[in-house]
Amino acid sequence: MTFAVSSTDFHYEANNKAHHTSEITGQRLILRRGQAFTITLNLHRGSQPEVDKVQLIAETGPSPSEASGTRAVFRVSGPPIRSSWSAAVQNSSSSSVTLSVTSPANASIGKYSLKIQAAKGTPQTSALGEFILLFNPWCADDSVHMQKDNEKQEYVMNEQGLLYRGCAESFSPSGWNFGQFEEDIVDICLKLLDVSPNYSTNPGLDCSKRSDPTYVGRVVSAMVNCNGDRGILLGHWGNDYRGGTPPSRWTGSVEILRQWSLNGCRPVKYGQCWVYAAVMCTVMRCLGIPTRTITNFDSAHDTDRNLTIDEYYSVSGQELKLSSDSVWNFHVWVESWMTRPDLPAGYDGWQVLDPTPQEKSEGVYCCGPAPVKAILEGDTNIKHDVPFVFAEVNADKVRWTVGSDGSKKKSYSNTRQVGSNISTKAVGANAREDVTRFYKYPEGSKKERDVFAKAVCNLKSTGTPRCLDAPPPAASGVIELSIKLQKTPVNGEDITFYLHIVNKNQSSKNLSITTVAQALRHNGRPEDPCWKNTQTIKIGANGETKVTLLVPYSKYGASMLENDIVKLTAVANEEGSNEMHMTEKDVLVTNPTLSIEVKGTAVLHQEIKAEITFTNTLSETLRNCLLTLSGIGLIRTKYEIPIRTVGPNNLVRVTIPLTPTKPGSRMLTADFDCNLFRDVKAFKTVEVKRAY
Repeated sequence: MTFAVSSTDFHYEANNKAHHTSEITGQRLILRRGQAFTITLNLHRGSQPEVDKVQLIAETGPSPSEASGTRAVFRVSGPPIRSSWSAAVQNSSSSSVTLSVTSPANASIGKYSLKIQAAKGTPQTSALGEFILLFNPWCADDSVHMQKDNEKQEYVMNEQGLLYRGCAESFSPSGWNFGQFEEDIVDICLKLLDVSPNYSTNPGLDCSKRSDPTYVGRVVSAMVNCNGDRGILLGHWGNDYRGGTPPSRWTGSVEILRQWSLNGCRPVKYGQCWVYAAVMCTVMRCLGIPTRTITNFDSAHDTDRNLTIDEYYSVSGQELKLSSDSVWNFHVWVESWMTRPDLPAGYDGWQVLDPTPQEKSEGVYCCGPAPVKAILEGDTNIKHDVPFVFAEVNADKVRWTVGSDGSKKKSYSNTRQVGSNISTKAVGANAREDVTRFYKYPEGSKKERDVFAKAVCNLKSTGTPRCLDAPPPAASGVIELSIKLQKTPVNGEDITFYLHIVNKNQSSKNLSITTVAQALRHNGRPEDPCWKNTQTIKIGANGETKVTLLVPYSKYGASMLENDIVKLTAVANEEGSNEMHMTEKDVLVTNPTLSIEVKGTAVLHQEIKAEITFTNTLSETLRNCLLTLSGIGLIRTKYEIPIRTVGPNNLVRVTIPLTPTKPGSRMLTADFDCNLFRDVKAFKTVEVKRAY
């Protein structure tokens, strides 16, 4: 009797553990490319274990072919062949043969079928089973190879992380559950690739190109947003989130991905930059590409590719909405680790990918991968989308004053503000790592200005006009304004600050000073003024003074429901001249504190308690309160606990049971929402031990 297989043992648990996928499941085969795996072929009684007379066939995609690299036919032979599929006998008997099968390190990722057929004569093919193949940062020949184990643990294996939000002078982390190893997430991530326009247009070519992380990253960047495709998230930057979930409510990616998949690939409402980036981080880590989230504070959105951000103000200090350029309080994207064989040498490593739909790239709402090295060096002629990301971290900011007749006067040029405190989670710790130095040279240094000039020249070579404007002429006399907070503003309290005025002239000055407060969305778009103060002061020659001001909670409070930043702007006009002086400050208004305490030691499959406390520090009652808790490996489904009211200065204490289902470091996240402010966050890392 010829070689005949009765069943196949794919050694799910052993293979998945060796391939760092056992966190996903032990019930099916999930592998990483470029690495051997073991299968045992159980033979029919009387079958001859002559494996040299059979071939194995590995196939992926709807129309696999050897020419496209989505089909491989290979015989059982000796040691692995570096760039090809191969198989070798580990041991054999009269009833079974155990093989070591190796995929090439440049194989396409995706769902595969494995078959067997006779090497000679009429092919009689038998199906052995299926498996999923992912990128492999543990394999030295893989284009996503990462050398350090602690970095692979952080950027591939860690299911939770930190997202930094706020403004440049005041920001904080919030916890996020990525959940890339929840069992259904790998299938959802592969579905995401299968519903992309690239796959719909040419599925064979798309599956073939899935060997390239540059290509996969670009597809995922486009598919995380739903602009122009069947992508995951619908963005919204307004104040009305009816019909969906406010972006600030989300605390993890799994709920979003499952909702998208279960609802027929219809977009989930709603996302903003940090949600887009966090979901993309989940998808990329799930597929095996090392990825981390990055927050850039004072992040420019340069719509006309001239590396300049123009802002317009009225003579009274109100910011006007006359330009599509903007400076976001913060913006979040991801970096993914990969080689770039499509570029000249020197651009391997971290690549910026941004799924937030801002500008089209080659006709599609995606961004990147842009080498971080190219951004640092001003190589704006390098693909993909380096000019856009360079502007985000290093554009010049120009302020214009608009007269009552509509005339515009350049009043200020700032080469240092854009791109600051660029942040990511540190490896192996709930701490911040500042990565600004990898994006730009020190602000104001000759090297930084030389790089900026180089970036401009490279843009000119690609047909984008830009000139290096000189800064506006200095005023004939010098009046310096600055805004200083008296204490950290807290939601529900008045904002107290003072305006520091210095007169460096040899003569006294009469100044008309207008100070304005505007709520500021995180994308840099201001609301209408909620408070305004006008006064006239006289300041002596070479004198200075402080003017104490107060923005009442009654004025700004209603604007804080969907915002947490107030822009303070002061304008001083000199009596008897056309000279105008301006200063501004973005102020983060903090919410009351939400805290989490875990009682006892967390042990796998044993119940413990978590206590969540919140104090209403406002002088009015909070209504329609909702406490939401979630945590991958700690809570099977999220808790939603309605709380009707919380009186002034009242304490709320809620205790919930936790039964950990996964060992290791896990994150419990909490969100408190009410009628007066949105989504106060807290997180707690829980170390879950195995029971012995």
